[in-house]
Amino acid sequence: MKLKTKRSAAKRFKITGSGKIRRQRAHHSHILEKKSPKRKRSLRKGANVSVADENRVKQMLKLR
Repeated sequence: MKLKTKRSAAKRFKITGSGKIRRQRAHHSHILEKKSPKRKRSLRKGANVSVADENRVKQMLKLR
């Protein structure tokens, strides 16, 4: 039987060329008026998934 990828995870995470997992930052979808421009700018950029969560994400993406 084929293993199915968790589609919700597949939409949220991307694998880099070096094998690390990229994610988007939270808190950039609404209530933006009170956040400073510097904070909103930094929230636009992606981030790497922490080492502690990498195995969990890889399991959801069926990379292990």
